[in-house]
Amino acid sequence: MKFCKIYQDYMQGQENQLHAVDFKKLKKILKKCREDFESHQEQDGQSCPRHCSVCDGKLQKNHVALIQEGKDLVTYALINAIAVRKILKKYDKIHYSKQGQNFKSKAQSMHMEILQSPWLCELMAFHINLREEKVKSNKAPALFEGCSLNFDDENPSLSCELFDSIKIDIDLTCSICLDTVFDPVSLTCGHIFCHTCACSAASVTIVDGLKAAEPNEKCPLCRKTGVYEGSLHLEEINILLSRSCHEHWEQRLQTERRERIRQVKEHWESQCRAFMGV
Repeated sequence: MKFCKIYQDYMQGQENQLHAVDFKKLKKILKKCREDFESHQEQDGQSCPRHCSVCDGKLQKNHVALIQEGKDLVTYALINAIAVRKILKKYDKIHYSKQGQNFKSKAQSMHMEILQSPWLCELMAFHINLREEKVKSNKAPALFEGCSLNFDDENPSLSCELFDSIKIDIDLTCSICLDTVFDPVSLTCGHIFCHTCACSAASVTIVDGLKAAEPNEKCPLCRKTGVYEGSLHLEEINILLSRSCHEHWEQRLQTERRERIRQVKEHWESQCRAFMGV
């Protein structure tokens, strides 16, 4: 089925309900939590209880509904993001222009492009990690049943099937070392690299980190500047890959450890020489 037909059918089904977070209702619950928490503090001086009687009573009852609501929200955002991306591509093709591509680039720089968002990658990886931990559990349904980590000729990618013919694939191969991303970071442009590789591309040491990169340093792929300062460590992807390719991960861990020790040693030797005026 063509995307246009899928999109039309999906949106017709959404006419009577616009997906949104019931912010006011959740805020009221949390307000009662605060009142309940303060009253308990006055009585027994507890600093931070592990459980909240208000939340446990009200949110757990709606756990399945909340997960379904989250799934509907993300699906709604993704299918519309795909629609915008496709129509911009069609616009450029018909008009022989790059205006659609420029608009897409601007949306990415403003962090409005969900398909390039590191949080989407983390959400997918989090779902798979959670599913593996509770594989024998009969608890609430998963956010995305179609999420999976795939290996094609040892090249990993995250996949998510929204509908029969709509699939999102996120490559987890570092474009610098051409290996599986290790200790992955996402730059603000949305491209993912190993942390060590990103530091090398930004001309900074692992000790200083990506925050020390100059504003004019560019992404190795899209050549955009200023993409290092707001970079994000992808913790859930790191956990997922370490579990899925354990043997390879251990080998990379040893290699990375040696490289990091070398850079740390060089850094402090340089600092000592500078201090002593050598």
